[in-house]
Amino acid sequence: MEIRIQVNGRARDVPAGTSVAGLLRDLGLDGRALVVELNRRIIRLPEVEGVRLEAGDRVELVHFVGGG
Repeated sequence: MEIRIQVNGRARDVPAGTSVAGLLRDLGLDGRALVVELNRRIIRLPEVEGVRLEAGDRVELVHFVGGG
C-alpha cells in the first residue's frame, strides 16, 4: 500500500512504513548535506531512520550550499 506525502510542495507516493531515511535514499540524497523538516519540525540526522512517514505529511528538504 502507498501513501501520499508532500515533498517540497510536490505530491509524492511512497510505500506505507517508509522512514525519512528511506525517502532520502529513494531521492538519492545525502542526509548529511541537508536539513529535513517534517510537518514544520526539524528532524535530526540520528533520527531519520526511526521516523516513519504518514499520509499527508509535509516534508521540506533544504540543501546546504557552500561558497566563498
